[in-house]
Amino acid sequence: MTSIQAFRAGLFALAMTGAAQAQEVPRTPPNAELEACKTTGLLALKERSPAVTDVLIDPDAVTIAKADTKVEDTPVKGVIMGEAYLEKNRTEKPHRFVCLIGEKGKVLLTFFTQQ
Repeated sequence: MTSIQAFRAGLFALAMTGAAQAQEVPRTPPNAELEACKTTGLLALKERSPAVTDVLIDPDAVTIAKADTKVEDTPVKGVIMGEAYLEKNRTEKPHRFVCLIGEKGKVLLTFFTQQ
């Protein structure tokens, strides 16, 4: 093998390695109810603390449960629980959150607490 052939073989191997590393890992599709909890939770948090700029939730680290119950006369169709990071000027420690989903995917309550 000549040095040019060796160079081409090395370049090909490098290109193939780079191509393999550039492939994206398939992600879990976003859950509409989880996004609704995040959005309404962020709005409520900003009312109390305008410094909160975002709520970061790992969708793979939450529990999404179907429900068929009521709180007084209000039907609850789902409960989402997990950890969230409230971003202010920097990301803080994780907070636990609970989100109650009503009929037609309506968010009834999003509650955050520090651990």
